[in-house]
Amino acid sequence: MDFGLTEEQELLFENLADLVQREWDESEYNDCYYNRHELPQRFIDVLIENGFTLLGVPEEYGGTPVDNLTLVMYAVELARLTGANLPVASNAISIDDILAFGNEEQQKFILEYVGKYGTPPFALGFSEPQAGSDSSSILTTATRRDGKVYVNGHKTMVTDADISPYLLTITRDLEGEVPMKSMSMWLVPSDAAGVRLEPLHKIGLKTGRFFEVYLEDVEVEESALIGVEGNGFMQLMKNFEIERLMLVAMGVGMAEAAFEEIARYCNVREQFGKPIGFFQIVQEYLTDMKIKIENMKGLLYKTAWKKDNGQSIQIDSALAKRYCAIASFEVIDTCMQLMGGIGYTEESRISRMWLDIRHLRMAGGTDEIMVHIGGRQLLKQYRQ
Repeated sequence: MDFGLTEEQELLFENLADLVQREWDESEYNDCYYNRHELPQRFIDVLIENGFTLLGVPEEYGGTPVDNLTLVMYAVELARLTGANLPVASNAISIDDILAFGNEEQQKFILEYVGKYGTPPFALGFSEPQAGSDSSSILTTATRRDGKVYVNGHKTMVTDADISPYLLTITRDLEGEVPMKSMSMWLVPSDAAGVRLEPLHKIGLKTGRFFEVYLEDVEVEESALIGVEGNGFMQLMKNFEIERLMLVAMGVGMAEAAFEEIARYCNVREQFGKPIGFFQIVQEYLTDMKIKIENMKGLLYKTAWKKDNGQSIQIDSALAKRYCAIASFEVIDTCMQLMGGIGYTEESRISRMWLDIRHLRMAGGTDEIMVHIGGRQLLKQYRQ
């Protein structure tokens, strides 16, 4: 397989590089990150104007269709050029459930919102205090009374619940014999009576807020149901494998950004009368980091290519998620070490990336769950 860029991909990434060079403002992003705790909307507006936020969305919905490999490459490149974790790279994946299972009214609202603001109009209400890796333990319910639906439960670690007009909420019929076949997906208005938010304070990813969400007899219409009742978990999992790739793709791009920065730094930072890059241990660090970056990109791109070519990526996506989450953190951590004390300050871009990258080993499935998914399938593959 050849991962050399096509003419279309070359043009796409050249345009992206030109846009970032003109419009990306590091100090503005730092202000959003450390002080305002919000997304850099001015830059996102530029991405909107140039069509990047609808990349991968089908043409009939106003987007520009591309394959999964291009989407993954784009996520890597956006993170490499900015050194930032910008959720707009995964819009096509995030809204796919609505496009695949939502009704016409839901689809229209979702696409109009993404086209205007650059991000999906919903926060994902999936995890619960007792249901992290164990999704079958979800206890949030949707019950019917007098022609209405009432949602009750407690969601946790919900990103951007304060600014999203809807919560994409997963509920469960507690009387269902099989938990994974007893879940449903609802669009719950964030401002509905009975929705209460309590902030959680993350150590990184400061441009998006984290919340506990309490749902107390929240009334919704039947039309709030997305897809088929009882099929919510399977609908959510529809693109979960490629979502994991998109998640770590941004981490790989950030690791590459940190590597490029530290490689330049090692050429100019002098200690003991010469640039630190002249010391063999520093060269060893650089060499090992570059190997990890190339391995990460190769694993990512191969997995996306297999998905595009109709091959199963159940094992590949788990391997890629685990390896890239760990290796990208190791690269950025080494970059911080090479920068020394200044790398531990808020003035250092690498320190910000270091704070952000750690979440990849938990989000989208922990390192340990990836072992569970990949390991059992590998055993099955070689079982006689």
